[in-house]
Amino acid sequence: MRDDTLGVVLAGGLARRMGGGDKPLRLLGGRPMLDHVLARLAPQVAGMILNANGDPARFAGHGLPVVADGLPDHPGPLAGILAALDWAAGQRPDLAWVVSVPGDSPFIPHDLVARLQAARAAQGVPLACARSAGQAHPPVGLWPVALRDDLRAALLGGERKIDRWTARHGCAACDWPADPVDPFFNANAPEDLAEAERLLPMLQSAQRLAIEEPKG
Repeated sequence: MRDDTLGVVLAGGLARRMGGGDKPLRLLGGRPMLDHVLARLAPQVAGMILNANGDPARFAGHGLPVVADGLPDHPGPLAGILAALDWAAGQRPDLAWVVSVPGDSPFIPHDLVARLQAARAAQGVPLACARSAGQAHPPVGLWPVALRDDLRAALLGGERKIDRWTARHGCAACDWPADPVDPFFNANAPEDLAEAERLLPMLQSAQRLAIEEPKG
């Protein structure tokens, strides 16, 4: 567990491909997807928040601070990341970093934060993002609270692309295997959620084997 890093689950989008509503509250294996995300990320960080817009009461059962975008008109995941950076600066000034994951990515790896931090440090850059099977996943990233004013200025200037903003500062790509399941699989649409139901037992079986495999 990193005692200098805040985790944020990004759930501020409009979920148009899922037909609206809150994707993280859709059920996977009989539990909200958000439960799967929290079970994987919460043990890796010093605290957790949820970035979501609208009435926060719908997430009351999860016991997380709900932080809305500070900018209007749903400008995308960068706005959610900025909201988390601002919250950390105001509420948890002891935390210098924020790690973000989408609320519709229920399979994120248990070593996400440690490996992102190691990749950033090894390359001497302030940012890191995840990659699997050669594909970058910019919303799955590590962000220094110290860059929040720069990010705010970029957003107010019209920037919406994560990778374009990170390229200005230097961003380490950290690779994960996509076998047997891509850890950054997104359940964006109903058919994706059905695929996640199919993949979940495979992932659980692989994890059991990893735990039971004798060491040495």
